[in-house]
Amino acid sequence: MRETLAKREWKIPLVVGLGIVAGFPTQAAHTDLATYLSGLNRKGGNQTMVLTRSPAGSIHEVEIAFADAMTTGGIESGAGVELPGGVKAALRSEHKGKGGIPDEDRVNRRDKKGRIIAVLPVTPPKGFTAGSILERTSAIFSPVFDTGERMAFAKPQIKGKEIEIATAFYKKKPVHKDEGLSPMIASLVTSDKADILATAYARVEPDYARESPFDSILKPNKELGRFIPDISPEDHAWAATPLPAGVFTAKEQKCLAEGIYFEARGEEVKGQAAVAQVILNRVRNPTYPNTICGVVYQNENWRNRCQFSFACDRIPDLILAPWHWKTAKEIAMAVTAGKIWLDDVGSATHYHATYVKPPWGRTMKRVAKIGQHIFYRTYGGGWS
Repeated sequence: MRETLAKREWKIPLVVGLGIVAGFPTQAAHTDLATYLSGLNRKGGNQTMVLTRSPAGSIHEVEIAFADAMTTGGIESGAGVELPGGVKAALRSEHKGKGGIPDEDRVNRRDKKGRIIAVLPVTPPKGFTAGSILERTSAIFSPVFDTGERMAFAKPQIKGKEIEIATAFYKKKPVHKDEGLSPMIASLVTSDKADILATAYARVEPDYARESPFDSILKPNKELGRFIPDISPEDHAWAATPLPAGVFTAKEQKCLAEGIYFEARGEEVKGQAAVAQVILNRVRNPTYPNTICGVVYQNENWRNRCQFSFACDRIPDLILAPWHWKTAKEIAMAVTAGKIWLDDVGSATHYHATYVKPPWGRTMKRVAKIGQHIFYRTYGGGWS
């Protein structure tokens, strides 16, 4: 009896000791667990283990599945995030319920102490070079020779490209726009110098990118003179003469604006400037009156037989379009001052609409067609 009791006395502590050993993992068990969590026993390379806070816990409204086993392999038991608005979402792998840990066997929030373990791949350190050990040096202190490259002086191949290369390094400025001139009229300006009598235009400021301040002061002032058209060899010689001084008066400018308005207000700006140039060419031509009003209203008492049809059609000449009238006045002064000279019109003194064929058209040289008008130059300087 005593032997039986003695055996029981030492067996009970033995059983308790074995239970304690079985209930608490050893250091080897910790190592095996760390090996499994770090992914060393799985395919995919080196990984690292990161402890993160689990905001959702075991109470959540939605679940978010991740197909990447590398990301979700260590959190298959479920983790969570707290979305804006307080909604809690659990993270799970796409294989949840297909051989993973059942929901009832998962470690609860109390046992895992509010933390989850995420397994992430280990990234190489910055500046890492695989396969070689290199010493970082500077080319200034360690020059490399014998590369096959040599420096030599050679004759540049710029023949025929001198102007192109020079203009690439030449400082340019945008073309000066006349103040008070609308952009659509300024686009037709062909000369930066105005007739000295055209007081409506201010002198253009010197472009110091193209000339020094001293040169701009000491050079002869070519702007203080009369405008003489730069005619072509086919134009008549009388076209290269300045206009009479009286063409800049308000009365003469009004007559020119009326000729533009009533003859071509429906045309584009270039077409209106071409009509103004024809009127001024007649003023320069000794065959016609030497005033703008005299040219525009020549033979106005001959019904339908005057020089410009609006002047003798017995229809009241009313200006009903203020915008077109303003444009006509600007074009009148710009062409009179020589700011606009159309080379394709040149010394033309006649024009007609495209929908008519006057008999005099066969006796003159056709020079241009602008808009709905065809322009002619006489052969002998006046009527041929």
